[in-house]
Amino acid sequence: MLFSLPSFYWALGGATGISTIAADPDAALGAAAEPWVVGITGVLKLALGVFALSFDAAWLPAYWRKPHIVIGWLVAGLLILYGVTGGLDHLAMVSGFRSTPETLGEYAARWHLFFWDPVWLLGGGLLGLAVRSYAARAQSLKEMA
Repeated sequence: MLFSLPSFYWALGGATGISTIAADPDAALGAAAEPWVVGITGVLKLALGVFALSFDAAWLPAYWRKPHIVIGWLVAGLLILYGVTGGLDHLAMVSGFRSTPETLGEYAARWHLFFWDPVWLLGGGLLGLAVRSYAARAQSLKEMA
């Protein structure tokens, strides 16, 4: 949920740290740099945090457990895929195998490679661990029934 805070800060007009996203965020992100869009990304990140916390919920009805697990694995996989593909692209830029877009800039490319991309990987990995733990608990509840 802490991951949503920069989005809200930037949506409200804050500028500190924005250079870690892109040298020219408006040009690099286009419409996605609009404050209302950045605010929506903050809301989505908060929702993702709540979703992750839901894997600690024993109160979910039995009929919802399997779809919840499937959705959890899908979201965890997408987060990991996003982190890996972004990381590989930024690695290619930083290592010189691919040119870095001027709108992104070398500084932001390094931040993505060493901070932002690993954050997405970590989030996906931790969500995956939460899903795995929840699935094991759900299986034991099923066996006790």
